Amino acid sequence: MRIRLLLLLLVVGGLGQVWGQQASKRQKELEDQRERLTREIKQINQLLFKNTTQKKDALTEVEDLDVKLDIRKRLIRVNNEEANLLTQRIQVNSRDIETLREELKKLKEDYAQMIRESYISKSSQNRLMFLFSSESVLQAYKRVQYLKQYTSFRKKQGEKITEKTLTLQELNQTLIRQKEKKEALIEANKKEQEALSKERNQQERLVQDLRKKAKGLNRQINQKQKKAEEIDKEIDRLIREAIAASNKAAGSKSTTQFALTPEDQLLASNFVGNKGRLPWPVAKGVVVQRFGTQPHPVVRTTMIKSNGVTIATEPQAVARAVFEGEVMALLTFKGSNPTVLVKHGNYITAYKNLGKVYVKKGQKVQAKDPLGEVFSNPQTGKTTLQFSVFMNMKPQNPTAWLARL
Repeated sequence: MRIRLLLLLLVVGGLGQVWGQQASKRQKELEDQRERLTREIKQINQLLFKNTTQKKDALTEVEDLDVKLDIRKRLIRVNNEEANLLTQRIQVNSRDIETLREELKKLKEDYAQMIRESYISKSSQNRLMFLFSSESVLQAYKRVQYLKQYTSFRKKQGEKITEKTLTLQELNQTLIRQKEKKEALIEANKKEQEALSKERNQQERLVQDLRKKAKGLNRQINQKQKKAEEIDKEIDRLIREAIAASNKAAGSKSTTQFALTPEDQLLASNFVGNKGRLPWPVAKGVVVQRFGTQPHPVVRTTMIKSNGVTIATEPQAVARAVFEGEVMALLTFKGSNPTVLVKHGNYITAYKNLGKVYVKKGQKVQAKDPLGEVFSNPQTGKTTLQFSVFMNMKPQNPTAWLARL
């Protein structure tokens, strides 16, 4: 029965230790997420809401608010999860403190009893009598050993009390810090909730006004989507032409995949090897439109499609290559801003909505080399770069490729 109880205690203790390690790891992850989301909100305010003197059109303002609302909601969720995790850790620490207090109390009682007993027989005369009353040399030797063990045990008990006291003090300090942190998180979340409510009300007022002009709004959204589709079709055409040219030289009949030279294969392999670590195509920015098909933030029944991500950045920002490669094509046609395509083996990165272009077709580039200046819209005041990644002709989600996107 004792063995079973001991095993149970060991298992429970081990599980508690594992939970503690997992909780610490998760808390660190949540802290990192909170810091990142806080930075994103700060960047959004700097990049999208800094120029309050310039009047945005209502649709642009709603779209910008939707980006900020989404990140603020994620921040509130992270704060809530972290506060809940701290509540659990506070409860565990409170139980541990109570257990330690009981252990310390028992240790002190045992130690006090030992001291009292030792005091009664502490004189050297009593110890000598204890030794000389031995019936044999062996018994005297054993009694000497007993006295040594008793002294050692007393010393260890004293050290154990000191150790338990220090542990208790540390746990108390940890508990105080955790409670302070939880209170700070709750207060921060309260402010975020207030800001969220204010921004949501602002967005709802704008949406109501926009919905009164539903036909004009749909036309405006469709025009933007049509322009994006035209650019995507032109990029698709340029990639097809590049595939046809490379395959003609290699004698390949494929119409959807590049025929790669050994150098191209190595470049593509290196590009894939850096997946998730590629630098951003601008030095400073925040994603305002994600990859894929998604409902429009104002007209939820209207779906918008993006073959990449749209990144808001600062005026006169420089678009830069995310990896070494060769400028495959420069795309310009009426009604749209220039696009630069850079080839990395059978991977292609696209940099759309440039105001100025610094490179030419066939030019070799390295990671972070400048490709052009991002266009700033004089009507909206926004500076946005549309960035895409393709494997042959298939669009990839840039989120998986760029560092900490």
